[in-house]
Order: sequence, then C-alpha cells, then structure tokens
Amino acid sequence: MERMRKVLKEAIKEAATIEEAKAAAARELGVPEEKALFEVLQAPQKKTLGLFGGCPARVRAYLEVTPASRAAEYLEELLRGLGAEAPDIVVKEEENGCVLTLSGEDLGFIIGRRGETLDALQYLTGLVANRVDNAYYRVTLDIGNYREKREQSLSGLARKIASQAARTGRKTSLEPMNPYERRIIHTAVQEIKGATSWSVGSEPNRHVVIGPSEDNPARSRSRGGNRSRKGGERPAGDRSARPERAPRAPRSDVIEKPEREIRRFVPRSNPLPTADGATPPSKTQSETESSSLLYGRIDL
Repeated sequence: MERMRKVLKEAIKEAATIEEAKAAAARELGVPEEKALFEVLQAPQKKTLGLFGGCPARVRAYLEVTPASRAAEYLEELLRGLGAEAPDIVVKEEENGCVLTLSGEDLGFIIGRRGETLDALQYLTGLVANRVDNAYYRVTLDIGNYREKREQSLSGLARKIASQAARTGRKTSLEPMNPYERRIIHTAVQEIKGATSWSVGSEPNRHVVIGPSEDNPARSRSRGGNRSRKGGERPAGDRSARPERAPRAPRSDVIEKPEREIRRFVPRSNPLPTADGATPPSKTQSETESSSLLYGRIDL
C-alpha cells in the first residue's frame, strides 16, 4: 500500500526554457533545485516566422512531504542545533521505514556511549516521521556503518557466551540493551545447540540472560550432580559410598526420667548428734579449715 503524500507548497513559473523555469520555481520555494519536484505544464514553442504564436515554458515546482523526507528535515535541524556543521544525510526508503545515513566530519559525538545518543536521536526522528500520516514508520539512523559493526560485535559475543553455557551448564547475564540489540543477541544464540536466551528486568535495565537449554545434559550436571541418578545408585569405585545404617528404634512420646537418689546435706562443721544422744559442741573445726593457709582460721 502506497503511503499518503502531502504537498507542502508549490510555485509555478514561466521562462524561455524548461531549465530556466525550474530554477525560477525552486528559488521561489527557497530550496535547492534537487530537493524540489517538478511538473512541466507547458513546453516552449517558437513563434511562426518569428512573428506569430509561440509560448514560453511553464513549470510547476512543489515540495512533497513523506515520512522519510520529514524525518531527514527534522534530523538536519536537530544536528544543526547540536553544533554539527552541515552533515550530509542520505535517505534510503524501505518497506514501512527508511534508513538515514549520516556522513561528515566530527560526528563521533552523535554516537555516544554504546550508541545511546544515536538511539535517542533515532527515537525522536521516528516520532516526527510517524506524525506525517499517523501510522507506524520505522526510522533507522546510521553513521559510518556503526550499526553493522555493532551487530557483528554483539553476534560474536552472544555465540561465545552461548557456547560456554552449552558446555558448562551455567548462565550469564549481559549488560542492559535496547530492544534492537536484544533481538540481535537472541538471533545469534539460536544458532548454538544446547543454549538458549531470555530477557529479564524492566526498561531501561532490561537485559539478556544466556544459559543452557532444557535438553542440555550439562544443565542437570550443574544442578544436582549424582543426585540425578535413578534409585540413588552410585558408580562403582565411588569412595563417597557409605554403608547402610541400621534402622533407628521408634521413639516414644513418653519420656521416662530416671530416679535420682536424694542426698541430704550434712554440714561438716556441725555434724548430727552422736549415737549416744550426747549434744555436739556448738562450734567445731573441720580438717580442711584447720589446714587453711590463705584465710587462716575461720570460726563457723
């Protein structure tokens, strides 16, 4: 389905030749001649015998607004405001979108750290392009084949980590990425047998985790080791094998306490009355007390 095109403004000029009429119409629109669209309304005709008839060339020049042209115009104004001197913008239209390739000097700051500035400009330009006919239109910005180099770098990283996950059964979390870069990671991981990937978290910290797939034997080894064997059997020659324990006796709910012999306290300094019933002395001295050297004699 062809997208709707809007005419921004137009100018009609007459001149002796078509080329002169085009140049005059473009000057009236205030744009270079290569940015305007022309329609020849009337071809020039010479006068008969130099006296009769004849007419000048008549040309209609107009500017047509499409999502791609509006995106390129907005991007040029935005870069000029950021201090970029006259960047060249090449527009390549695709199905439901376009690619805007920038070229010029000192444009490295537009990329930013890991392409964050370039992604922000791409997002704003896409919003402006979508307002032309109120439909989704994908805009991609590129500088010096940065997108292609970034895609190759991410694909190589994803395949390397996926191979490690398939071999060791361990998972690895990558740094936060935008949806475009996460899609590159997922596509590359699918090429590695025994590995899979998934996204976790929320924007802007959403990231990809690469780990072993469900059918990977290393996945079970990394989790349970020998516990995954059926029946709890251990391989022959395993030193960790233990003899079977005897079954424990059932425990009773009633706790039996052993009887303890109650011993009466007999003071050594004042013994009980003697067997003959005589009254013991009121104060006596034990053998330990008489031999005390630290405190001397203590009467109790």
